[in-house]
Amino acid sequence: MNEPLVAEKVRQAELDIRGMTCASCAMRVEKALAKVPGVARATVNLATDRATVEATADAPDAAALAQQLVAAVEKAGYEATPVAAPEPAPAPEDTASFAIGGMTCSACSNRVEKVLARVPGVSAASVNLATEEASVRLAAPLDAAMRERLVAAVQKAGYEATPIDKNPSAASEPTSDTPAPPSRAALAEIAARRELRAVLAAAVLTAPLVVPMFGHWLGVHWMLPAVAQLVLASSVQFGFGARFYRAAWKAVRAFSGNMDLLVALGTSAAWGVSVYAMLAHPGETAHLYFEASAVVITLVRFGKWLEARAKRQTTDAIRALNALRPDRARIREHGAERDVPLAQVRVGDVVVVRPGERLPTDGVVLEGRSHIDESLITGESLPVPKSPDDAVTAGSINGEGLLAVRTTAIGAETTLARIIRLVENAQAEKAPIQRLVDRVSAVFVPAILVIAALTLGGWLLAGASAETAILNAVAVLVIACPCALGLATPAAIMAGTGVAARHGVLIKDAEALETAHDVSVVAFDKTGTLTLGQPSLAA
Repeated sequence: MNEPLVAEKVRQAELDIRGMTCASCAMRVEKALAKVPGVARATVNLATDRATVEATADAPDAAALAQQLVAAVEKAGYEATPVAAPEPAPAPEDTASFAIGGMTCSACSNRVEKVLARVPGVSAASVNLATEEASVRLAAPLDAAMRERLVAAVQKAGYEATPIDKNPSAASEPTSDTPAPPSRAALAEIAARRELRAVLAAAVLTAPLVVPMFGHWLGVHWMLPAVAQLVLASSVQFGFGARFYRAAWKAVRAFSGNMDLLVALGTSAAWGVSVYAMLAHPGETAHLYFEASAVVITLVRFGKWLEARAKRQTTDAIRALNALRPDRARIREHGAERDVPLAQVRVGDVVVVRPGERLPTDGVVLEGRSHIDESLITGESLPVPKSPDDAVTAGSINGEGLLAVRTTAIGAETTLARIIRLVENAQAEKAPIQRLVDRVSAVFVPAILVIAALTLGGWLLAGASAETAILNAVAVLVIACPCALGLATPAAIMAGTGVAARHGVLIKDAEALETAHDVSVVAFDKTGTLTLGQPSLAA
């Protein structure tokens, strides 16, 4: 699609993409981004819902390029939000984060930004539509009253706002009158439970339509009245299936197709044929297919829930690595020690680490002698002796001695943070097989639509009734779902790199993971550490 980027690359931009449901969606977004002037290469990862764009020297400035990229994605029928480049974290007491509910487009996010910016005491506000999250920069320390004013401003604009804790280590201690806001992971878990409840509700409504079919095996011929079937099927079709219609409409507007279009067409056709049969043959239930549309909607939504669950599980490795960093640090100033949130530690500060504690930052030992468990970095499970002037790494565990460490790196610059970024980049990388899958998926949906049309025409030419022809065409549509085709590979990459990271193996890119199955011999040089961590006495 694009030529590989060479020396002319000057910068890289990332965007969060919302609305993609299959590999053909990702391909459409890639093509739209590639057409933007100044773009040398664009890749879209369906599993992470993120696009990476590499710009050339003749590209416009960062702000203008971001606007053009967002406009290209929106024209293709999706929503995009630029991902801000990492910056030094401001003082945690001067920022606030909120989960925003009710936004549907960029106009919504712009409106929320404006109402937040007008609140007295707010110096800047930004809203990420993809993550449905608002970040507010404050001119004064955040307190309960300011948080309430911000929430009230968003609610007055017609949306919902829930405070979230973006940096638990920097959060102030909760008090009786200021409850700790939920974390982003907690909110994601709430959304997952809400989706599961929707799936279960759809299954409950679908069950009365399906159970009589099993009764036929036992010789029991009984079906619900036609009106009851219509009510149950319509509730599932247009209630729990509304998301498929919205996504299908976006695809149609972009003159393209995706899995949601197939589901919407197939289930609507089955529902429509059943309504026609019910009106044309009052009192008969033998030729009603309401259960088909309801079952497909329920199963596809169940599949969507499984996909989201798989994505959450693949991030366990990242969360486990992040958990290695302590939330707080003990710094020494003017001969006195005080406990502070980790985000308040600065380069040059002296951090005191007691026996058994994890080191909060990278640094150099000033005082004390001890042994450090650095297995998270070296893989060596035996403790390493440390004395003054020795380097230590954040996340490693102090042994028996008290250490005073001068901080040399904090936040995103620590060795552990760089390892986390390496794992994240590997999870987002496309393997060679994924590029092949993308090419197949780009023509998959149009091909299925053509095959369904040929099926319909073929049955009609063969003399079959319109009902029979439509049912066979519907069968082609509902069984042809490219979701697994487009999601299997990126999900496997995320799972593979995540499991490897939990076992101390860092995979640089997806191509290395794909070719690892051909490895039969692994050679280690003399610096390689191959130990069991179980000393034994040899005769």
